[in-house]
Amino acid sequence: MDPATLGNVLAPVNAALNFSSFVCLVVGYRFIRRGNREAHRKAMLGAVIASVLFLAFYLTRFALTGTHRFAGEGMARTVYLSVLFSHMILAIVVVPLVIRLLHLALKERFDEHRRLARWTFPIWMYVSVTGIVVYLMLYQIYGYV
Repeated sequence: MDPATLGNVLAPVNAALNFSSFVCLVVGYRFIRRGNREAHRKAMLGAVIASVLFLAFYLTRFALTGTHRFAGEGMARTVYLSVLFSHMILAIVVVPLVIRLLHLALKERFDEHRRLARWTFPIWMYVSVTGIVVYLMLYQIYGYV
């Protein structure tokens, strides 16, 4: 399989991983709101695993095919670049936050974990959802050059 083909295979896999992370985040949130710590822990570990796999596959796809130029024009291009830019910045920001959350949970420092999670959760959700939006706009709706 040539690099371009493999890159095109990895793109929908990455979108599915973003979706999986989103689902795990929502489910984990619901579990913790109901007081089910063990189910919350499992769901959140699923979100972490999906996100780590996403990052590994994204870096592989990027190494194989590089960046793609968005084919849309006008307002579509403005929306795409706005979503992409915010997605990229917050994806970088969320990594140390998630690592810290994992550390706090492992040390059973749940009060600190809860306070940080109130900020991290919406950022992580945004990153997961906008990752899917970027995929749809770049690979399914407008395409790339």
